[in-house]
Amino acid sequence: MSIKVLIFAEQKEGKLSNSSFELISAAKKIGGEIITTCLGENVDGITRDLANRGGGKVLAITNPALRYFNDDIYAKVLSSLISKYQPQIVLGAATFYGKALFARLAAICNGAMASDVTGIRLEGNNVTITRPTYGGNVIVDLAATGERPFIITVRPKIFEESRDGSGEVISESIDSALFVSKASVKEMVVESGQSINLTEADIIVTAGRGIRGPENLQLVQGLADSLGAALGASRAIVDAGWISYSQQIGQTGKTVNPKLYVAVGISGAIQHLVGMQTSKTIVAINRDKDAPIFNIATYGIVGDLFEMVPALTAKFQASK
Repeated sequence: MSIKVLIFAEQKEGKLSNSSFELISAAKKIGGEIITTCLGENVDGITRDLANRGGGKVLAITNPALRYFNDDIYAKVLSSLISKYQPQIVLGAATFYGKALFARLAAICNGAMASDVTGIRLEGNNVTITRPTYGGNVIVDLAATGERPFIITVRPKIFEESRDGSGEVISESIDSALFVSKASVKEMVVESGQSINLTEADIIVTAGRGIRGPENLQLVQGLADSLGAALGASRAIVDAGWISYSQQIGQTGKTVNPKLYVAVGISGAIQHLVGMQTSKTIVAINRDKDAPIFNIATYGIVGDLFEMVPALTAKFQASK
């Protein structure tokens, strides 16, 4: 069976997401023909990067209507590409944009849908994926059968980024009617704050209710800065208004998969664990030795965070 894999390469303001290159690695593991599509107002430079790192046939779609992300327009354009190229598998990243886009795309294409996938492989003529379910308490394998396209979002940081390979850039022609939408995005307002994207960060330091108040966030931020890490938050302190929702990790926030995850003053409610338990190394700091976070932690520090965090920060700063 000849497999075709269509990849949606996510970009913002002319910069490719690292997850785009991770998707190319995932496609390489499946084998077959790789087709990568990139949408934007001007994607000439970044499509060459995709081709040089193994993106195969890279479809460059440019239009002023693609300046800002609009899942209605993006879904219609991708649907037309699926009809034209007939891929068996369509891959995207399980990011904020990817989750919104691919659910709509699956409905339009009547495709089989699997989200937040942590493993993918070819078994005979079927593609089998692995994904967590029931709040991460159960890991399941699913296979799509039949003629429908398999629409898949892959959790970021699962696959290594593709570093090399060959490809060609093709300027794809799209029906102008597909760029019309009832919704119009006039501008994108970027929230001020950290420059490190949580879902792409290799190191994350996260604050929980144990920090006692918003005035103590700077303590955790100092630890994050000493490690070159992104700052995350539990739902409890987001709901309390201590920090913005964009930094929330968990079932109703972001799902992350860093190499190192440091949980400061976080008890470990299941809603939070869902969003971070696949992290490679987990370090928990909590004064309660029975806190659930210690059940999944690689290393646990039982102690007062107001003593432990400054000591760790000083140690890391001294080692730079």
